[in-house]
Amino acid sequence: MQKYFHSVELEADKCCGCTNCLKRCPTEAIRVHDGKATILSERCIDCGECIRICPHRAKRAHSSPLEDIEKYKVKVAIPAPALFGQFNNLDDIDIVLNGLRAIGFDVVFEVSRAAELVSEATRKLIREGKLKKPIISSACPAVVRLIKIRFPDLCENVMPMLAPMEVAARLARQEVKKHTGLPDDEIGVFFITPCAAKVTEVNSPTTGEKSACNGAIAISKIYPQLTQAMDKLKVIEPISNSGLIGVGWATSGGESAAMLGDKYLAADGIENVIRVLEGLEDEHIHDVDFVELNACNGGCVGGILTVENPYVAQARIHNLRKYLPVSLNHLDDDVDMDEFMWQGELEFSGEGFRLDEDIFKAMDKMEQMEKICADLPGLDCGSCGAPTCRAMAEDIVKGIAKETDCIHKLKAQIQSVYDQLKNTL
Repeated sequence: MQKYFHSVELEADKCCGCTNCLKRCPTEAIRVHDGKATILSERCIDCGECIRICPHRAKRAHSSPLEDIEKYKVKVAIPAPALFGQFNNLDDIDIVLNGLRAIGFDVVFEVSRAAELVSEATRKLIREGKLKKPIISSACPAVVRLIKIRFPDLCENVMPMLAPMEVAARLARQEVKKHTGLPDDEIGVFFITPCAAKVTEVNSPTTGEKSACNGAIAISKIYPQLTQAMDKLKVIEPISNSGLIGVGWATSGGESAAMLGDKYLAADGIENVIRVLEGLEDEHIHDVDFVELNACNGGCVGGILTVENPYVAQARIHNLRKYLPVSLNHLDDDVDMDEFMWQGELEFSGEGFRLDEDIFKAMDKMEQMEKICADLPGLDCGSCGAPTCRAMAEDIVKGIAKETDCIHKLKAQIQSVYDQLKNTL
């Protein structure tokens, strides 16, 4: 059986079985049994919605500790552009980049630099007509995994291009190797991440390739130490090498704007993303060439591993871009586009929804499931521990639930027994 890595973890001791996370999960990956939530590993996309909604903080996101950088001779930070929106009154990105050096990194390579290259590579592929339209961005790993699990017909529309994080990691590693001559195992590349899905992508890439990152450190983990280091800086060395196009990727619409066209759609927040994907799947959305989708509200600045309100951070990013040139990174004329592309393909992952390995048994169970679902109240109240009545019917067929787990069915059964007893007296 396939094993899954997940950055989102449940702390059972803190769980009160309140069902808030159950109703919010976009892939129905959560069940509540015996008063505790459980996460179905094969369905989880590490979007972090359960962390965002849990009032008891029973869910958390795992990420690399800062101490992990000490395992390597050269320590490289690749900060997400969302990091720049976390600081008040910031008018110079170099302050943040020098701060990262002050807390232990030897080299800092902005992900926004790679974002500008990815944007240009995408424009090039669109001009050459090599991508199936509407093209769905592959930058948000939670969205890519959502499509892989829930929207198989759209897999071909996902742009088979590496995310800026991965491109930045590869370029940074190449630069360090060129200047130092060190082998890969002595160079530690760490992504400064705003979200849990990126942590998962580093440890278990969607297309199966090994990531060039050695770890992902949460913005929230290093924020206090980084802020103190920034306040103590006496000399600010010019390190920044990206423009407004790259930094703009931090917020919803930034990637689309970098396409320099007008036939695009940008949506953020997992519920809005699902509505757009449903519209694309049903062919209700037309005249759109490029679709940018971000699982977090506001884009990457809304990630669960950030510290600032996403809309405040979004405003800061927009103000910061005023001081930047359009773009400072461009593709060479002889660039090999394969360096930017996935080596594997995005394929539907239906393991979590498979009723049986045997197709004929699965069809029989599907028929049973439809009958059970028709007999349930259809309220989708979540009291049974499943998010919907249909999910409940699925669990019954799989043998992990019974009909009397539904409180309405149980109530009716108790009433029937009571009526029978009353009539015998």
